[in-house]
Formats: sequence, C-alpha cells, structure tokens
Amino acid sequence: MSQVLPAPASAPADARAPRTVDETGLPFLFLAELLGKVLAQRGQLRLAELAAHTKLNVSVIDPLIAFLRSEKLCEVARIGNSGTDADLCYILTEAGRARAHAALGRNAYAGPAPVTLAAYVAQVKAHSVANMQVTRGAMAATFDGVVVNPVVLDQIGAGMNSGRALFLHGAAGSGKTYLAERLRDLLVGTIAVPHALMVDGEVIPFFDNVQHCVTEAAVMEAPSLDRGSAPDMRWIRGVRRPAALAGGELTLDMLDLRFDPHTRLYQAPPHLKSNNGIFIIDDLGRQRCTPEALMNRWIVPMDRNVDYLTLHTGHTFQVPFDVIIVFSSNFVPQRLSDGAFLRRLGYKIEVPAASTDEYARLFRQACESVGVAFDAASFDYLLACHRERGVPLLACYPRDLMRQLRDLARYEDRAPELSRRTLDWAWDNYFAAGAPGRPASQERRERGTTEYEHA
Repeated sequence: MSQVLPAPASAPADARAPRTVDETGLPFLFLAELLGKVLAQRGQLRLAELAAHTKLNVSVIDPLIAFLRSEKLCEVARIGNSGTDADLCYILTEAGRARAHAALGRNAYAGPAPVTLAAYVAQVKAHSVANMQVTRGAMAATFDGVVVNPVVLDQIGAGMNSGRALFLHGAAGSGKTYLAERLRDLLVGTIAVPHALMVDGEVIPFFDNVQHCVTEAAVMEAPSLDRGSAPDMRWIRGVRRPAALAGGELTLDMLDLRFDPHTRLYQAPPHLKSNNGIFIIDDLGRQRCTPEALMNRWIVPMDRNVDYLTLHTGHTFQVPFDVIIVFSSNFVPQRLSDGAFLRRLGYKIEVPAASTDEYARLFRQACESVGVAFDAASFDYLLACHRERGVPLLACYPRDLMRQLRDLARYEDRAPELSRRTLDWAWDNYFAAGAPGRPASQERRERGTTEYEHA
C-alpha cells in the first residue's frame, strides 16, 4: 500500500492551543480589530460564542475585550437571570461600530482567527507529499479492475514517487483523464489546513469545503476537556490530501491571489489549496490562454518548489509549492512547449490505444454495465469495423457504444440486445461515418477528405 512518513512532533497543528495573545503569533491590535468585525456582523455575543467563532481560547479573548472596553469601543449588556458571568454579552458602541466598519472596508474577513504564514509553511513541510511512497502493490490495489496498460501503470507509479510533474498524453478517449483522477486514491494519510492565513496584515481565507474533505473520524472526534492540552482550533485536522482538477476553464489569473474589491475578500489559487496533494490540469491546450503562457507560469514553482503571490497592496510573498502537478493532453509534449519547460516535466507518459485483449476486457465490462451478455461473434464484428475504418481501439469506445445500445433499448421498451444490427446503429450514431462495412477509401471520397477524421 501507499505509505507516508509520520509528521514531526513539532508540526504547528499538533501544538496545544495558544493561551495568550503572544502565543497566537498575531498582533494584538489585529485581533482586537477582528473581534470588532465579528461583533459588527453578528451583534451581541457572549464570551463563549466569541471564542467558538474565532477559534481562540477565552484566555486570549479576555484582554482583547478589556482593551475594547477601555477604548469605549465595546460595552457589556446582561441577558438572562442566572446572575453569573454567563449572562454577560458584549456589543459595540457607536464608536466601535464606526471603527469596525472602517476595518471591514479594508478587509471584510471576520471568521476564525488566522495562522501565520510561517506556521503554515512549517505545517506543509511536515506533511510534504514528497514523503509519500507509492509501491507497485498500492498501484495494483488502486487500479484493481481497471483495464490499463501495465507499462503505463508502472510509469505512473514511479512518477508519483518523484514528486515531480507528470505529463499524460495520447489520443482523445484513451483514458488519460480517468487515470489522472484515479491517482487521488493513491494519496494516503491526512493533513491539517488552517481556516485562514495572515500575510503582511491581510487575511486570506484558506479552508475550502469543496477542495478540502474532512474525514468522518475527524468530524466525530470529541474536543479535549483538558484546556491545557486542547488543540489549536485555528487548524482543521483530519483533512484528506487534496486532489484538485481544472480543465478548459483555467485561466492565468486563477493561478494568482485574487482580491475582490466589492466583497473585500481574497481568494487563494487552487494550487495553493492543493499543497500536500495533487493538482490535475486536464485538456492542456484547450484553456483560454496559450499552453506556453500557462506552462511558463509553472516553471519556477516546479523547479524550486515555491511560488510567489502578491497582495492587492503590492506586497509579494513566498508560499510552498508542495504539490504533484499532473498534465493531461491530446497533444505530444513537444508541440506545447520548449525544452526549458519539458525538462522540468519529470515523466512524459503516453497512454496508447488498447491492445485487442485489453479492448475485449473493456467490452466485457461495458456489456456488464448495461446488462447484456458478452457475445464473441459480435465483438469480432466490432473489431472488423475498427480495422476497416482505421479507428484505433480507444478505451472510451466500448462504454460509449454500449450506452447507445442501452438508449435504443429504452426507446423500444425492451431489454438491451447485442447484435450486428444494434452495433451498426450505435456505430453510425457515434462516428457519423456511414454504414459499417463501407470501404474507408469510399468514405474519404464521399467526405472530400484525404484522411479519415474520427471522433
């Protein structure tokens, strides 16, 4: 199975929760301002509610509240009849609301307290994806039941151990995207990610409910009753190693830190959120920017394992680039970039068309998926169609053709049927190339082309 070395005991997320403002690593005035923004957005709150919202201990919040009260920015209101401090709520004064709205105008973040950039860098290093080992047994288990060329499987497995970028290329429909997406199952172990980062006085929201999946065990874990050993709640633990996928929608500006002037909030780029995991760029060459521009954006990160981002204030800072990049493209690597970039691609792996035996296994699986018994004669007829038209045996064809048979059966209100007639019908719909059996040369003359163009 895949293995990962244990994280050092000094990983920031493993440390106990800070009990003083100094232990948070954050400026006192920043935290006081954060409390003001929280109170401005949520109204009156009890001390325990403030602690739960900001993920800070009460012992950290007490001096901050005392400061706000001394500056006449916050006042106490009593709600309830218990006669204890549990009845005390905190609300902003008019001056406090003005100060909070000014702060929200600069940066509207009012969520859990962030962690420092230095703490985040140390945490990423502690759980580096480079420490993960992928064995042949792990590959066999992950791709069990998947029809794939064993040579390709070995290349991908070795490439996952390199910590460098992988470039999967081959004809459309050869199964590149499916193989790339399956790599996420090789990622073992969990990581910790912060709710937010603080960089040069600015807060960048980090945790993403879509990209960061928390394990059920972590969700059900009961908080520690011992305040002296309680973990720092600014970190979310038990997060599966991320595996992000971007396709033709990817643009260069998506790879930079973005600040929305209307919401006054930052959005971290997907590769930053993918640290300690993999980032798959599918259909390279189909993006709205040129492949050269996209690849040039990755040269420094892929070579030095660091990236540089810029705040809207103009401050540039360095972040870790601990992510395995997987490119998938219909084009050969040499067509997309120059030698300077190609040498930074650790593995350039061609995903070829299936062999006859592999195609037969794929066809059997496709038959089973639609509830049709495999028929050797029909399969031989399908192979003859491929040979006569020069259509390669791509992995997607059996599934797509059998789905056509399933659709026809539903339309005719009967069970799916595998025969020459139904295969002819599916082939004509899928390839739009005329009746099976027609010589390829005749089809070229009728289409007015010199080369057969298949789907």
